[in-house]
Amino acid sequence: MRFTYAESMCDPSQYLPLAMAAERSGWTSFAIPDSICYPEASDSKYPYTPDGNREFLEDRPFVEPFTLIPAMAAVTERLRFTTFVVKLPIRLPVLVAKQAASVAVMSGNRFAFGVGLSPWPEDFEVCGQDWKSRGKRMDEMIDIIRGLCTGEFFAYKGEHYDIPSIKICPTPSVKLPILIGGHAEPALKRAARLGDGWMHAGGDAGDLEGYIARLSDLRKEYDREQEPFEIHVISLDAYSLDGVRRLEDLGVTDAIVGFRNAYEVDTQTLEHKINALEQFADNIIAKL
Repeated sequence: MRFTYAESMCDPSQYLPLAMAAERSGWTSFAIPDSICYPEASDSKYPYTPDGNREFLEDRPFVEPFTLIPAMAAVTERLRFTTFVVKLPIRLPVLVAKQAASVAVMSGNRFAFGVGLSPWPEDFEVCGQDWKSRGKRMDEMIDIIRGLCTGEFFAYKGEHYDIPSIKICPTPSVKLPILIGGHAEPALKRAARLGDGWMHAGGDAGDLEGYIARLSDLRKEYDREQEPFEIHVISLDAYSLDGVRRLEDLGVTDAIVGFRNAYEVDTQTLEHKINALEQFADNIIAKL
């Protein structure tokens, strides 16, 4: 089992010392969230709060992932960085490929690209992207990113994107892992068909086993069951040794662990956060 430290919407000055502390303590990776903006007026609902309220996001600091990760990579040597998740179809595919490849190179291949759909039409509107075609465009974008990250000339003609033969440089020396986030059936199918892994966003603990079983069935259906596949989950089981073993039995490869309610205003000091991640490393990570 590998462990990913989750901290977000905190004082931006805390990220670099937290990354260094996580690496010293034996954590595998650091999860980096993505948010573009906060609309003044919106009818949208947030899918991960009971009442759909999204007001907790207003005035909360989100540092852009392709900016934050290189800064954190510069002060660490082994720690991996995983976007959780970049809202892919609000962006342009060639630009994202260039950004992702550059981050992978500058971090020494310590980057896993977690991607998903934004639940908010406003994100698409302000970025000039179509809302209704988001799923199909995301599939095409993944193909384009993979093709361009080979470093060879690559052309693409799909329903939504038509790209002449181009190449980008530099590109990663190893395959860039693309991890798909989401619980809906289309997201599970996308992960099984196109992804190098799946990212779980939490929720009812009883659903997790079903999601993983469905992914297994789909990967067999797509004839991909023999390929490496990462499963990143948020689960209370990650906070105990017995629980970690239960997750391992389910096929989980990476546990995403945090120590505060991200839906509440952050009042924790940097020292408090470092103590929490170090205690977890001593009590869980070091004993496995």
